[in-house]
Amino acid sequence: MAFDAFALILTMLALGMLFARLKVLPDNAAETLNLVVLYVCLPAAVLIYVPRLHVDVSLAGLIATPWLLALATIALVALATRLFKFRRDEHAVLLLCVALGNTSFIGYPMVRALLGESALPYAVVYDQFGTFVLLSTFGLYVLAKYGGDAPPTARQILLRIVKFPPVWALVLGLTVMPEQPPGWIAAALQKLADALLPLVMLAVGLSIQLKLPRDEVKPLALGLLLKLVLMPALALLLGLAFGMRGDMLQVNVLESAMPTMITAGALAIAHNLAPRLAAALVGYGILLSLLTLPAWAWVLQHTTP
Repeated sequence: MAFDAFALILTMLALGMLFARLKVLPDNAAETLNLVVLYVCLPAAVLIYVPRLHVDVSLAGLIATPWLLALATIALVALATRLFKFRRDEHAVLLLCVALGNTSFIGYPMVRALLGESALPYAVVYDQFGTFVLLSTFGLYVLAKYGGDAPPTARQILLRIVKFPPVWALVLGLTVMPEQPPGWIAAALQKLADALLPLVMLAVGLSIQLKLPRDEVKPLALGLLLKLVLMPALALLLGLAFGMRGDMLQVNVLESAMPTMITAGALAIAHNLAPRLAAALVGYGILLSLLTLPAWAWVLQHTTP
């Protein structure tokens, strides 16, 4: 693991939390930083790493894993709801916050820090073909079913996908972007992509919430256990079953071990679905992942082919 990258993650997270406490930045600073990442840094990272990816059938398992884990989430959350008598809104939040991981904003820099730059193309595949499409389909369905909205139409889902900036970069990366672009283009894209890590962690620090919902401790503990421990363990088994090795297998597990997607928590809160639980799953998940992700990286490096 690159110590300097991990130190930067901790430093920017701490700065964000400090700035939020001191109120030195505008209230919408985190939202603005996230938009910069979404429209500038993330597409730049996709344009750099996707052309280096050699597309073959072995990627099918990497794409399938988040979808299979979503199915496992549905089954496990349904079982837990029956056993522990969770409320309907708690059930919905667990579906969203366990199935949808932060595989881009936090996933890309953490994969780079823990595994190195060569592993990033696999992280892009997992995120763009897995998590993002899941958010735009499964995520919207859960919000509609439990939040009182009308179910999204196929056209609405397609428009959401088309309007997502990194998708444009993905199309360009798979078609016209060369693996070795001119030096000035490569240097500019690299600088923009490198800004992803500090901007994201600063935004996370500004928006993180750690208020413990005492009457929702059970669903919080279960959600964290499923997201940070069980899902990556299942991803490891799936990766081995699909015949993955090396960087691909390690990325498959680490991306599955990422904490809850901030957007998933925000959408649950916006739909008034157990808002304290959603905020706690995001906040505690990010902090705990700073321990669990290096632990998973260590396990993978010492046990996998």
